[in-house]
Amino acid sequence: MKSSPTIRVLIVDDHPVVRAGLRVITEVDPGILVIGEAGSGAEAIVAVRESMPDVVLLDVRLPDRNGIDVCRELKSQPKAPRILFLTSFADNALVLAAMQAGGDGYLLKDNEPRDIVAAIRTVLAGGMLFDPVVARAVDRELRSTLPGNSPDPLGELSQQERRVVSAVADGKTDKEIAQMLKLQPKTVRNYLDRAFEKLGVHTRTEAAILFDRHRRP
Repeated sequence: MKSSPTIRVLIVDDHPVVRAGLRVITEVDPGILVIGEAGSGAEAIVAVRESMPDVVLLDVRLPDRNGIDVCRELKSQPKAPRILFLTSFADNALVLAAMQAGGDGYLLKDNEPRDIVAAIRTVLAGGMLFDPVVARAVDRELRSTLPGNSPDPLGELSQQERRVVSAVADGKTDKEIAQMLKLQPKTVRNYLDRAFEKLGVHTRTEAAILFDRHRRP
């Protein structure tokens, strides 16, 4: 039987004890390989370039620069890794900044190793994952910025816009959505731009969180 591909993970945190503790994820899931560690933003940029990890576990606060800037720089590179913020900070502004920088998930450090493993697999598969505490806080923040503070922001979307945003919330790319809905990728982008404007959001991740919090069964 063919074994599953190994998930290559880079840990970026300025505390050696934290980095050592996070290596327990390889015991929880033998399919995960920690291929390196970095204690600063500069080290992280070099390590990603040299080792090409699939997923980066990234702290928001680093000694030389913040993790938001590191995320933005990593996401601008070809074959960018998936980035899961793993931090102690649940501040709304930091979470929204992380999403706008291209982060694929935001998890607090007090989660169990099995939850971190599940998050790694979720973001690697193209999904987006946020700590429940963080998701609730961001949802409140997003709702407070909506025009008229609408209790049902999804009600503003057309049927096709809703389908497209639903697919985004499921972690699908523009190309995958286009194939699924039999549209051109440019048309999908146009639907997304209109949906973002109606929802009062700026990124796919913000739209995904908002959709997940308000979608009806």
